Amino acid sequence: MDLVARKIPMRKDVLTDKMYPKREMVRIVRDKDGNISIDPTGKKSGRGAYVGLNPEAVKEAKSKKILEKVFSTKVSPDFYDELFEFVDHQKARMDLFGDLGKKH
Repeated sequence: MDLVARKIPMRKDVLTDKMYPKREMVRIVRDKDGNISIDPTGKKSGRGAYVGLNPEAVKEAKSKKILEKVFSTKVSPDFYDELFEFVDHQKARMDLFGDLGKKH
């Protein structure tokens, strides 16, 4: 029985410029009205960017306003706080359950 090696989709973390497997990342999207939101399904329409499960990188991104540069629009400090909480929670789930705790 041959095991077929499946290619793992990779994405670049806009906060650290490192590549990670897509399923270990969080997608953020800017819609046509310029609203920035977390996209847990990965299916919202708009300009998307990926962030790794690194809460410290999110803190640093807030101070350096990295998402403003990525999306060319104003990003509220509240969104960074929401993103930090989401990333922190997803990282804890990943650490606890591995891939089982994340929706695909």
